[in-house]
Amino acid sequence: MSLGNPAPLDLCLRQIRLEARGIASYEFVSADGRPLPPFTAGAHIDLHLPREMIRSYSLLNAPSDAARYVVAVQRDAQGRGGSAWMHAQPRVGDRLRASLPGNDFALAEEAAHSVFIAGGIGITPILSMLHRLEELGRRWQLHYAGRSPEETAFADTLRAMQGGRGRGEVEFCFGDSRAERLDIAAIVRNAPAGAHLYCCGPSRMIDAFVEACAGRPAHTVHFERFAAGSAAATEGGYEVVLERSGQRLAVAPGKTILDTLLDNAIDVPYACSAGVCGTCRTRVIAGEPDHRDDYLDAQEKQSNEAIMICCSGSRSKTLVLDL
Repeated sequence: MSLGNPAPLDLCLRQIRLEARGIASYEFVSADGRPLPPFTAGAHIDLHLPREMIRSYSLLNAPSDAARYVVAVQRDAQGRGGSAWMHAQPRVGDRLRASLPGNDFALAEEAAHSVFIAGGIGITPILSMLHRLEELGRRWQLHYAGRSPEETAFADTLRAMQGGRGRGEVEFCFGDSRAERLDIAAIVRNAPAGAHLYCCGPSRMIDAFVEACAGRPAHTVHFERFAAGSAAATEGGYEVVLERSGQRLAVAPGKTILDTLLDNAIDVPYACSAGVCGTCRTRVIAGEPDHRDDYLDAQEKQSNEAIMICCSGSRSKTLVLDL
């Protein structure tokens, strides 16, 4: 499967480390001795796994730590196979392919103050950002929610970062303690007027964050989802027309557009299959998409000029795509 990107990187797995119950980190280095491409805080790579699985994982180490890529994976019993494979199969010394680093959740390095809200494995891109802010000597606050202390990754690292160059502050909240709950509205309300705010975690946390930030300047509000807030469009009952080849494909109930294309051996770029990474963005020539992603903004969705084929469908009987 071609992703339409530059040739993938060859990585060698140098270390696997248990970070918390159900969470492991994976350190990759260059397999051919060449320098790894640089990355910025908040970036991710797409790992190519067996059975044509491609999964996006945030880089958690500092951008200045340029000789390696470190990701963390939480085992998800309800997932689509990627996390289960990562927790069961890789061994130190294995080689995997990966995309060049990309960044849809960039850090505003110029901000004098940054406030972060993380839930569970959502700490990974934020940890890279905190490393970068420490290097810059910028002030930051982190509010980190986990199920329990045993399931909260990188807690010792974060505690050690408190009071450093950036005078960082860390607050932990654990779901197994009734006395502690993360009050997102209060965190946003109490943030300094010029602060940049970031959130990465479960959909309900992101939804509460977006609602709480409604009155703040849009350029100071940043978030990243691991899954779309809406269920994928699998109702089917419409036809997709591929403009370049003229091929017409019926999308059956239970299938997405991406499923239909792959079932017909049509090679298209995709990665997350959840409508959050933007890899499968496709231009719409005619028809009305049924948008289910969390990648396109409201104006882009209203224009109907593009669709995320991994999760979105069609409101019209025919959808013509630039494929």
